[in-house]
Amino acid sequence: MVLAGAATGLVLVAFGKSFEAQNAPAAAVFPESIDIPSIDLEAPLMKLGMTKDGEVELPPYEKPKVAGWYKHSAVPGDKGASVIIGHVDTKSAPAVFYKLRQLRKGQLVKVERSDGKVAEYRVDSIEQVHKDAFPTRKVYVEDGLKLVTCGGTFDYTKHEYVDNIIVYASKA
Repeated sequence: MVLAGAATGLVLVAFGKSFEAQNAPAAAVFPESIDIPSIDLEAPLMKLGMTKDGEVELPPYEKPKVAGWYKHSAVPGDKGASVIIGHVDTKSAPAVFYKLRQLRKGQLVKVERSDGKVAEYRVDSIEQVHKDAFPTRKVYVEDGLKLVTCGGTFDYTKHEYVDNIIVYASKA
């Protein structure tokens, strides 16, 4: 997850501040929780921004059951790219997006918003990509909800997974 955040952050910096302003959410509306019934997932969402190094923040490892919404992406339910990031596991247990790779096309993803609305999406596809080939534009620019976690083989020398699992979903 660390490399994906670094690579993504560098590409987003290349897009410039206009990317952040163009995709900034309206006023005080933000996503509060995510619900994916088919994998028995219900979790609170926190806001994620950019680090001082220009990388996309990740949810803290101390909160493995919390996912994060990238606050420079669209609010789920609104037009634009909306990105939610979560860990697959910790050193000792599964984390919030542990079952993400089990999702299948057509399954429902619901995101509850602070304005009381529930944004509903249907899974279009799931892909596993090497972190060096992270599809930044597809994830952070193209319309729809994207759920991102780590996956694939674990590199014990680098202490991280070599791939990302990405779920793409469209409004239901």
